[in-house]
Amino acid sequence: MRRKVVNYSRFGYYFTFPFVVAFLIFSLYPILYTLVIGFTDMKGLIPKPIQILDNPFQNFKDLIFDNPSFRKSLFNTGLLWIVNFIPQIVLALLLTAWFTNQRLKIKGQGAFKVLFYMPNIITASTIAILFSTMFAYPMGPINSLFQSLGLSDAPIYFLQDKTTVRGIVSFIQFWMWYGNTLIILIAGVMGINPALFESASIDGANGFQTFFRITLPSLRTILLFTLITSMVGGLTMFDIPQLFLLGGPDDSTLTTTMFIYGQAFKGSYLYNRAAAASMILFAIAAFLSAILFYVMRDRDAAKLKKAEKEYRKSARAAVEREV
Repeated sequence: MRRKVVNYSRFGYYFTFPFVVAFLIFSLYPILYTLVIGFTDMKGLIPKPIQILDNPFQNFKDLIFDNPSFRKSLFNTGLLWIVNFIPQIVLALLLTAWFTNQRLKIKGQGAFKVLFYMPNIITASTIAILFSTMFAYPMGPINSLFQSLGLSDAPIYFLQDKTTVRGIVSFIQFWMWYGNTLIILIAGVMGINPALFESASIDGANGFQTFFRITLPSLRTILLFTLITSMVGGLTMFDIPQLFLLGGPDDSTLTTTMFIYGQAFKGSYLYNRAAAASMILFAIAAFLSAILFYVMRDRDAAKLKKAEKEYRKSARAAVEREV
């Protein structure tokens, strides 16, 4: 008697259906709509027929060549990301090496991880209010500390100095996200085969050799993920600069996403310019991601794949000659 086989694989499609529908409506459609209006004259609150510009790339040209504010926002975004990411990844790697060192056997790791990760779960508005209060003028904790230590005779208006403000915003971003990077790196180290560390210990490798010869090469994929996510997060930085200083002073903390928001929802409601700026930002993110993928690629695997391809090609040529 033939046994009836029940195919359960279709139920997986049923469970993914709500996500697919939500993605199509709330993600794919807005992306495609943004792609279209970047080439149009869509602007203003009063609806009117949308027309493709005679020069479809006019919005992009105006932004890149004729809009100093947009170029400044790109510079600020890159600067703020680099200044906060370099110390973030360095500190996260040092703490990862400390926590995962089997010789040290750090006690209370769970408590340390919670403390390091805690800034990441505090809302951006709370952190913006906290730092605004700390650096308040004329009376604030930082000003009071400077005067009590004799470092300043008069109150300092920290939030009116461009360099100081950029440093504060970069520090906030670093402080909020280094714990998240730390947790990801520790999880990556936990996935490395312990036999590698045991072999290194038997061979007499010290902590530095083990970290740089075994841990870091094994974390290539995790580091690539961290770089990509941090880069995308840095390019889309919005909440802290917006809530903390509204892009000031003198647009020194104006990021690209803040510029896009201002173009679309403030003043002239230039939706076409905002869409074009969004597409430029997407192109920059895609280009930088491609560079990171190329730099972080597994060169040994690429060489092996190339050698296998050449071997198959030579073998195929030999067979054809025999035939």
